[in-house]
Amino acid sequence: MTTELPRIVHVDEAPPNRRRGGDLRAMLTPTTCGATSGFMGLAIVQPGDRIGEHYHPYSEEFVFVVCGELEVDLDGVTRSLRPEQGLMIPVNMRHRFRNVGDTEARMVFHLGPLAPRPEIGHVDTEETPQPGPTEHAKVAS
Repeated sequence: MTTELPRIVHVDEAPPNRRRGGDLRAMLTPTTCGATSGFMGLAIVQPGDRIGEHYHPYSEEFVFVVCGELEVDLDGVTRSLRPEQGLMIPVNMRHRFRNVGDTEARMVFHLGPLAPRPEIGHVDTEETPQPGPTEHAKVAS
């Protein structure tokens, strides 16, 4: 892995984060490339899976669906998101994503500006069930 800037980051270099459902890969961040205004990544959501409801008290979130069929709940209102569609989610708006199709969904996300500290930039509003040993094995394969 190179540390030279500007840095190209492959999705496989970003560790999977499944704490909130789906597989979130934070790719271009302050740590990985010295970003100072926000961060970008890829959400990979399998059929029937979801990313639990949350909001960002400091950041707007921009999303772009690359492939798959998603529904997003925005402060309780459901909207469809399809490939080649983008959405800007305002600061403090609760949102949850669900894959309602029968194929993997991939969505690019960008949040900015950065929160003063990473641990206060994301607020969960519901618990997300963690995959059990059988489910985890399916996700890992």
